[in-house]
Amino acid sequence: MKVNLGELAISSSDFAHGQPIPKELVDAGTSPALSWDGVPEGTTSFALIVDDPDAPLINGFTHWVVYDIPADARGLAAAADSGYTAGVNDYGTGAYLPPGPPAGHGEHYYYFHLYAIGGDEPLPAGLTAAQLREAIDERVLAQARIVGVYQN
Repeated sequence: MKVNLGELAISSSDFAHGQPIPKELVDAGTSPALSWDGVPEGTTSFALIVDDPDAPLINGFTHWVVYDIPADARGLAAAADSGYTAGVNDYGTGAYLPPGPPAGHGEHYYYFHLYAIGGDEPLPAGLTAAQLREAIDERVLAQARIVGVYQN
């Protein structure tokens, strides 16, 4: 993937990079508030993939896939359920799945990958994380990530 890491940055008012995701959000099944800035010129939309590479599965576990977030958006509110096209998480749904590592499995790191995308080619609804990454591969203008931590 050709990526210019540039100035794009993502943050959350709910947790700092490398810090725990609040238990209240996890218990409520609520996605954290996210915001971003440093958007590159030519951005036509954003995509967000949330995954846990520490899950005891070959490819980790994808918790959320959303895309077609409008170019003028500068974040997603907590518990966001609109303003984007839903992809498919590893449970096979379009919903946000909160952290849920197995008890005693230690800390898991949850990567919130944000992609600034150029071009106007429409994306179909219901893409998995792998399908989305493949579809946007040549269209990514910049990317950023924030990582939250959680353990049961």
